Amino acid sequence: MIRILGQSEFGLYSVLGSLAAYFSVMDMGLGNAMVRFTSRNRAIGNNDSEARLNGLFLMLYTLIGIITIIVGVIVYNNVVTLFGSEFSDVELAKAKLMVIVLTFNFSLSFPLSIFSSIIRAYERFVVDKIVSIIRIILSPILILPFIYIGFGAVSMVVITTIVNISCLLFNFYYSIKKLNIKFYFGKIDKSLLMQILGYSFFVFLGVIVDQINWQTDQIILGAIRGTAPVAVYAIAMQFIKLYIKFSTSISGLFLPKVSMMVAKNASGDELTNIMIKFGRIQYIIVTFILGGFILFGLPFIEFWAGNSYSSAYYIVLIIMLPLTIPLVQNIGITILYAKNLQKFRSLVLILIAISNVLFSIPLAKIYGGIGVAFATSGTLIVGNIVIMNIYYAKKIGINIILFWRNLFRLTFVTILSTVIGFVMHMFILSNSIYILFLEMIIFAIIHISILYKLGFNEYENHLFNSVISRIFKLINKIIKR
Repeated sequence: MIRILGQSEFGLYSVLGSLAAYFSVMDMGLGNAMVRFTSRNRAIGNNDSEARLNGLFLMLYTLIGIITIIVGVIVYNNVVTLFGSEFSDVELAKAKLMVIVLTFNFSLSFPLSIFSSIIRAYERFVVDKIVSIIRIILSPILILPFIYIGFGAVSMVVITTIVNISCLLFNFYYSIKKLNIKFYFGKIDKSLLMQILGYSFFVFLGVIVDQINWQTDQIILGAIRGTAPVAVYAIAMQFIKLYIKFSTSISGLFLPKVSMMVAKNASGDELTNIMIKFGRIQYIIVTFILGGFILFGLPFIEFWAGNSYSSAYYIVLIIMLPLTIPLVQNIGITILYAKNLQKFRSLVLILIAISNVLFSIPLAKIYGGIGVAFATSGTLIVGNIVIMNIYYAKKIGINIILFWRNLFRLTFVTILSTVIGFVMHMFILSNSIYILFLEMIIFAIIHISILYKLGFNEYENHLFNSVISRIFKLINKIIKR
């Protein structure tokens, strides 16, 4: 898609994609709340209460859908004001059409999205994930023929909308026919409504922070520098979002365990130990990715997206380096949620995210995407590293010095393997993607070998050996069959 569309058209698509992400903010954390409250009602077994809850959520989401239409009209009427100085007339016309399609998409998606939450609350995870996978795979398969013909970014938005609404309609059918979901639209329970909104608020703040940090930069670049810098920045964000996923996919598993520890009044030392234990595992994973990207990120981007996107490599590094620290401390966030102390973090990160926007605007004018990346990096250092590490130490009782002392040896391993990889990279000419992949494999073997010999503690050695043992058992089973 990147190669066929070109920088201008892909940049236009990325700008509108970032704008669309702000429509999703209007969910206000209600999806998370619906899963929680529906699950609680299922445990109680009160069908009437569940029907009232479903009716309340459907009314709330219908209201959000109506508000979405109003916001969409406002955005449509201000496309020229937002982007007129940098977009061509053709790009502005396409942007307006895409805003119409996106408004239609989200205004319908919000009321229908409650059925996705219901499916998750009923623990039908296989159905939920299969529908998500189909949506993710089907969109590019359907889009590619149209952009080959020459329909461009507008066709991408239209097809994505059709696929999205179709999947949501399937969730509606499944919920009604298979789960026998009922709705009751009576008098609104104000007490329940306040509970829902209170729970959703800090989830909503977290979503706002994520949108400001990872989406607003592209909108600012589009308004100030045009579509081409946005295309480069969008490539960088692909890597950053994947980097975040590798860490958060681990920390999200430990909320039940941490919650039980907090309920039993776990001491600061006990919480420090669990933060060290799982922080080390996260650190092993993300620093392996970081070292690999430092070595091979630039040639990979040039092979994949083209030489015109090479500056995305430097944007990724500027953000990835400071981002590593909060990513290995995600267990700390889990502890905050378990202790119901997330308010301070949410408020701090909101202020930091606003500062990010204020610094990004002048830096985007002077340095483009690199300037915006430095603004994001700086605010990450102040908010997620300095302030939050002080808060973990003072408020929760985490021994932060002990935490980082335990990670120091792993840092030495990463530096050593990266230096060895750099020397290897100097003597091998990566003139093909196959040679580049071979270098990556050699680096992986070197890095894991050094980790195994110098970095792993007893628990990590056992964990690593058990994974390798399972892999070999699986291979043996496949060979026998």
